[in-house]
Amino acid sequence: MRSGKKDFRNKLFIKDLENITGIKAHTIRIWEQRYKIFEPHRTDTGIRYYDEEQLRLILNISILNNNGYKISKIAEMSLEEIREKCQQLSENKSKYDGQIQALISTMMLFDEKEFNKILSINILKLGLEDTMIQIVFPFMEQVGLLWLAGSIHPAHEHFISNLIRQRLFVAIDNLTVSINSDARKFLVFVPTGESHDLSILFSNYVLRSRGHEVIYLGAQLPFEDLYKIFEERKPDFLFSIITSLNSNVSVQAFINNLGKHWKDTEILLSGAQIVNKKELKIPDNAKVLANPQELIGFLNELKESLKYKNSIKNFSLKTNPFQGL
Repeated sequence: MRSGKKDFRNKLFIKDLENITGIKAHTIRIWEQRYKIFEPHRTDTGIRYYDEEQLRLILNISILNNNGYKISKIAEMSLEEIREKCQQLSENKSKYDGQIQALISTMMLFDEKEFNKILSINILKLGLEDTMIQIVFPFMEQVGLLWLAGSIHPAHEHFISNLIRQRLFVAIDNLTVSINSDARKFLVFVPTGESHDLSILFSNYVLRSRGHEVIYLGAQLPFEDLYKIFEERKPDFLFSIITSLNSNVSVQAFINNLGKHWKDTEILLSGAQIVNKKELKIPDNAKVLANPQELIGFLNELKESLKYKNSIKNFSLKTNPFQGL
């Protein structure tokens, strides 16, 4: 079985394949030479390179191999059989590594239809929150590593981020949860200099889905605007995330400004540029949330705390009926 298609956008060298798939170059060469699964192209100087169709094939082979199929058996399959078996695995199993690899494949080929299909299947099985936490965010971490390795272009990341962003906006618009009586007000934003907003957009969904009031300001918010909005709306919490490695935000200065200007407001912070950064000094009124699970845990604790306060208040009113008049 060989894939010798020569219609491709970019040349992928064996190091690119190793970065993208996690499969060692030595293993890829064995698949080529011993099992004749595919045949690389060669430059005028004899250097191996691959096209995007071959990348998809290698990713599919990896998915099958990770799910118990021997390479010798895969080598006997047609391209169509490999695709069908991968599709069955994608639809019938919540094997997260396989799902992530499948999403990488769709990203490399700018395949919007297939990406949305994989996402929809997992949302139906797991729900939006678990799909984001278990699949989408680990996938985006892989995208970041691929970008750092030079194996993908910024266009790949923009393409996939916009598809995920669209899903989150639709999910937020479709929420039917009303603001509850114990709701707290969250001012949610990303500072100027930080371009990534998927995490804060997902946090917006999580907060609203639990009946809290959210003032969502999105990305690139100037600090002076934050002052004005805070004074007008008086939120109970400020919540911000800084994720990007190439962010232009001075993280410590940003945290210091929040702590200095809003000493009596609880501040929630998250993102790769804040979490596990031991050198950062965090104000006493700030809490670092390592991941979305910790945000959900925090909201659960907040809910229980509010229940307890309400029960104490109700008990006091019953024992002293004149209280509250």
